[in-house]
Amino acid sequence: MTFFQPARRRLVQALALSSLLLGSLAQADTTIKLMVGFPPGGGTDAIARLLAEKLKEPLGANVIVENKAGAGGQIAAQALKAAPADGTVLFLSHDHTISILPQVVKNPGFNPAQDFTPVAGFATFVNGLAVSGGTPAKSFNEYVAWVKSKGKDTVGVPAPASVPEFLVKVIGEKYKLDLAAAPYRGSAPMMADMLGNQIAAGVASVPDFIENHKAGKVRMVALLGKDRQALLPDVPTFAELGLTGFEDLPYYGIFAPAGTPKAVVDRTSDALAKVLAQPDVKAQLTAMGLTVGHMTPQQLGAREKAYTATWARIIKASGFQAQ
Repeated sequence: MTFFQPARRRLVQALALSSLLLGSLAQADTTIKLMVGFPPGGGTDAIARLLAEKLKEPLGANVIVENKAGAGGQIAAQALKAAPADGTVLFLSHDHTISILPQVVKNPGFNPAQDFTPVAGFATFVNGLAVSGGTPAKSFNEYVAWVKSKGKDTVGVPAPASVPEFLVKVIGEKYKLDLAAAPYRGSAPMMADMLGNQIAAGVASVPDFIENHKAGKVRMVALLGKDRQALLPDVPTFAELGLTGFEDLPYYGIFAPAGTPKAVVDRTSDALAKVLAQPDVKAQLTAMGLTVGHMTPQQLGAREKAYTATWARIIKASGFQAQ
């Protein structure tokens, strides 16, 4: 009779589990939930729905988007932590929930480094300032002059203690403006108020603004990043306008619960790479304002770590205290 050493036995068990999980994910009746931490109608939701539809074929499963909106993605992140580590529950998120929120909330209820496994990154993007249709300003400098003439302004942001809220604070300090950030539960309700001229300006991502900017309903007047965006060649960067230090670009990625087998993670990452290679998918994501590019689990993990470190320095320098 052959006896396995404990380490070898654990390896065999792990391989068997991975094989079982991969087999289950290949079943046509398997449903994979792709969670989003924001409500329907916003940029992140639109991105998730496009990718979910395209991932069905390479994953051989039904992929559905589940919106768990609230607290800047915190609710969805907590749900991912509690989800089974078998590849059937994933979380599509940008930088805010993964890199920023754990640094500005005392008890977020999750630790990305311990509770999540990076699956794949698929894009970077930039945030920017846009003004509502009823705002007379046609440029950033005109907006600054307009705010000074009226004394103060309220600027919408998709989530509290987010990069957009920090940007509002920095703009106010840099240009001696009395600006108050108004946090929303996602970009969709913020955009609704901008379209209704309930607020004069907002800070969010290009994907959040791009369609209404193209339609002339809002006007993007300045963007983060070191270079102008190909999609918006006439919109200057804040760096051009003299506001530097925000050149590190935020990211989008997909995450799984910690403990998800490597074989499942790699298979999902490979499926996303195939989807991103499709010309129509890349064209649609690019039109939404994203710079598309697949990142492996290792590359996404490194990107997350570097971006988190950048914002740790910015948050510390701002004097912000976790709440």
